[in-house]
Amino acid sequence: MDDTRSRQVVIAGAGVAGLTAALAFAERGYPVQVFEQAQRLEAAGAGIQLSPNATRILRQLGVLDRLLPAAVRPEAVVLKDAATLRELARVPLGQAAETRWQAPYLVAHRADLQSALMARVSEMPDIHLTTGARVSSVATGPHGITATAEIDGKTIEAEGFLLVGADGVWSSMRALADSARRVASPRSHFSGELAWRVTIPAESAAGQAFAAIGATNCVTTFLHPGFHMVAYPVSKGAAFNLAAFTKGDRIAEGWSGNADAGILTHALRGTAAALAHLVEQAGPWTAWPIHTVDSKQPWTTGNMALIGDAAHAMTPFAAQGAAMAIEDAAMLADIIADFPADPARSLQIWENLRRPRVARVARRGAINRLAWHATGPVAIARNLFLKMRTSEKLAADLDWLYGWQAL
Repeated sequence: MDDTRSRQVVIAGAGVAGLTAALAFAERGYPVQVFEQAQRLEAAGAGIQLSPNATRILRQLGVLDRLLPAAVRPEAVVLKDAATLRELARVPLGQAAETRWQAPYLVAHRADLQSALMARVSEMPDIHLTTGARVSSVATGPHGITATAEIDGKTIEAEGFLLVGADGVWSSMRALADSARRVASPRSHFSGELAWRVTIPAESAAGQAFAAIGATNCVTTFLHPGFHMVAYPVSKGAAFNLAAFTKGDRIAEGWSGNADAGILTHALRGTAAALAHLVEQAGPWTAWPIHTVDSKQPWTTGNMALIGDAAHAMTPFAAQGAAMAIEDAAMLADIIADFPADPARSLQIWENLRRPRVARVARRGAINRLAWHATGPVAIARNLFLKMRTSEKLAADLDWLYGWQAL
């Protein structure tokens, strides 16, 4: 293996996790080969929240300036009672967030983030991206790995010292890593929750209906025992992203599928008429099954590492899925660069450092879900707690999350 290949990083997946990893390694002088099985890069999902712990890294990688023209800096996170539309709490963002956490809180369309990442990747001569290529096997040796990718019925090989699996919740790299450990590969697990998503133009009737009950320059979350809905502006305020979450049966495995819209309608019972009207006007909604991955499974083996959803897909109730992938990627590149002579040791250090952080974020998401769907005395206690908590204290409660920086 020549010197370039002996230092090459091979990445499977060109989503948020994979492209961030490619940039992080290239910034540290490593040549990078990225394989993406899709023929074209199309962003799954709609809106995305990027808290300061993520935008801080995007700024360091030269991505933030490319994203800002299409993003929105919300002024606050606002919690509202879905039955009365009464405001329960407000966490200041905007300039207050940037001052407190030294990076902006942004909301954007996921496609705009993907485009910003790709724009920066295209400027990096040491990153080579191949689409329509599925990594089908990996061989390990004393000097690194050889990844075999299938392209249009042909196979090509890429050698390197490290393989990064960044291919999402339905990761095929997870199976390859487990095969190398000679253990059965765990599948993703359906959480029992459906995400209902739609993007509406701000000037549409549905957009005006949201403006009448929500904060158009904020992230607004409507709380209700049967569901909760998060809404915020995207595309520089030209549209609103709405995401409602309900219980539901498993639907086709994939990013989106068909589900009975009556599930969402039924969940709205007891909500304010204006909110129910908004949900009706905003349709048709697309249902997204929420899958998770058991984070207790190993994330590394030999010279292979899983990052982002491939390692630890979590429910979206802390709005940290993309941020955890971005943190994973940046920290992995940092630690590999610090211990270049011993990749296996570097990977173990990285995993040991990341696990407590990811577990804490997942617990925060579970607490949010419980609080947002509370009923009866629990809901009363929640509302009293929020009433007693000042905006400053609510922001301080997030310092551990939004103020995080890699070692």
